[in-house]
Amino acid sequence: MTDTPSLPEGYEISTDPGRLDAGRLHHWLSTDAYWAIGRPRDKQDRAIEGSLNFGVYAAVSGEQVAYARVVTDRATFAWLCDVYVVPAARGKGIGTALVGAVCAHLRPYGLRRVLLATHDAHGVYERLGFRALDRPGQWMALSLTP
Repeated sequence: MTDTPSLPEGYEISTDPGRLDAGRLHHWLSTDAYWAIGRPRDKQDRAIEGSLNFGVYAAVSGEQVAYARVVTDRATFAWLCDVYVVPAARGKGIGTALVGAVCAHLRPYGLRRVLLATHDAHGVYERLGFRALDRPGQWMALSLTP
């Protein structure tokens, strides 16, 4: 995918960490995102601090309506995670535009790969060029928590 999908009119994307509503992000993720249910606020704050963050905001009110986080060395690898769009803003193309903007932002770094995991949004990511791993058997994970 080379074209970055556009946000619907009335929304804007920012990587300015000062615009993030950390309390709102924690609430969204810890109560409504299957991968982060129950995540403690201090852990979410540390994740934000150690990541490249993207927010989508209503242009008029400045209210945050979506979020994505990238863990990266900005040289070889990135992990796209915590992609979330508030329920009232879903179905407008905000999530697709957000992930497209993340990919466009990362492209100049010359990363070898960007990974993500999803339970139910494969179609969204496939439209942006993500594919299942060619050789998933080569990948391993170490779980440090039960």
